[in-house]
Amino acid sequence: MGLCSSCFRGSTEELLTPDVEVRRQQQREAAERRRIEQESRGIKDMDKVRRQQQRAMEQERREQEASRMGGQPTLKWQQD
Repeated sequence: MGLCSSCFRGSTEELLTPDVEVRRQQQREAAERRRIEQESRGIKDMDKVRRQQQRAMEQERREQEASRMGGQPTLKWQQD
């Protein structure tokens, strides 16, 4: 029985913990991966979402400029 129990123990190299700086770097990398995964969770095409956000911001900026320039919208509805 003594022979089998020696198989389950790891070598002394496996039991050593990494250096503090190496461990911190690994933790930073893991946190960055989690952040990126969380940002893109449920979104298939991040570029498409960014383009849509850019278009929405541009449209909002145009509306603000138009309201400053004339105070009235450029299109008016008319009923005959």
